[in-house]
Amino acid sequence: MTDVFVALRQRMPSLSKSELRIAEFVLEHPSIVVESTITRLAELAQTSPASVARFCRNVGFGGYKEFRIAIAAANSREEAARELFRVDDAEIDAGDSALDLVTKVAYQEARAIEETARGLDLDALDAVVAAVREAPRIDVFGAGASGLTAQDLQLKLHRIGIPCFCWADAHLALTSFALTDVKSVAIGISHTGQTLETNQMLRLARERGATTVAITNFPDSPLASVADRLLVTSVRESRYRTGAMSSRLAQMAIIDFLVVRLLQGRIDSVGELLRRTYDAVQAHRLDGD
Repeated sequence: MTDVFVALRQRMPSLSKSELRIAEFVLEHPSIVVESTITRLAELAQTSPASVARFCRNVGFGGYKEFRIAIAAANSREEAARELFRVDDAEIDAGDSALDLVTKVAYQEARAIEETARGLDLDALDAVVAAVREAPRIDVFGAGASGLTAQDLQLKLHRIGIPCFCWADAHLALTSFALTDVKSVAIGISHTGQTLETNQMLRLARERGATTVAITNFPDSPLASVADRLLVTSVRESRYRTGAMSSRLAQMAIIDFLVVRLLQGRIDSVGELLRRTYDAVQAHRLDGD
């Protein structure tokens, strides 16, 4: 089940101005929200109780009471996680020591993977695995840091004998995606879900009848709207960690979930392929490596 804090961050781009004020206050001061009535929260967020009630429904809750209980539970988990890593505040400050910085970065990265795993749609994951197993070809594209994730998926699928195409050049990628058909799988990777080229690729593949998959942090994004299957990361932004940094590990985790699920029950058939690809590079290692 997706953490309420994660859900709020994912929904923020699609919220109205008044709803955005409520979400920002809740994320900044969860402990205060747990102790506040709907009227008090409305005052603190500079809006009306009716707007708070509508906000709660829009983010998936039956009412303010249910929303406040979810905030209390998520805040308790957050405090327990910070205690485990021995950090009072996960935000990195300019005056932090090297130890503080390393601890906070480790905390943020561990949380990104944990929350992505907790919120992942497992039915969607299995549907993607089934489609990949039957597809004669896979096309995958990501721009910038998401391109590194795309390359990682291409390499891992290639090593187990699944034809996968990944292009760094957008024009070459477009020509490849244009060759997809009803049996193909096309995967677009974008943290924001708003990368123009990635959206173009997936839209083109959908027009060709391919099964389209989006890996993104925002389920209401344009990329998600052209995907048959959606695999959502759960990444938080912070002052020193831009989307390109914080999204990478969560995206890579989803790739690993996908590939290991593909390997389940097939390790005997793909083991020989993995051994041959491993052996192929051994002659290029220095002695002792």
